[in-house]
Amino acid sequence: MTPGTVMEIGRQAIETTLMLAAPMLLTALVVGLIVSIFQAATQLNEATLQFVPKLVGIFLVLILFGPWMLQYMMDYIQRLFGSIPQLIG
Repeated sequence: MTPGTVMEIGRQAIETTLMLAAPMLLTALVVGLIVSIFQAATQLNEATLQFVPKLVGIFLVLILFGPWMLQYMMDYIQRLFGSIPQLIG
């Protein structure tokens, strides 16, 4: 196994991690921004007001994108395990 293949496996792992985390992170960002604008407009500064909408948003994203995320992860793992003979030999 050459350093290039190790770097390629690491790059693919980071890419997969970012692809799987992106929907949840973007949802938390958008919901947080909307709630922050609402808090600024109403001068209602309650820390727990941010938590529940983000939790609901991430839960909905997991319901909507969960099958895609699972399939994406399974494809990556199958490719990684399938390439083991070429990496060893």
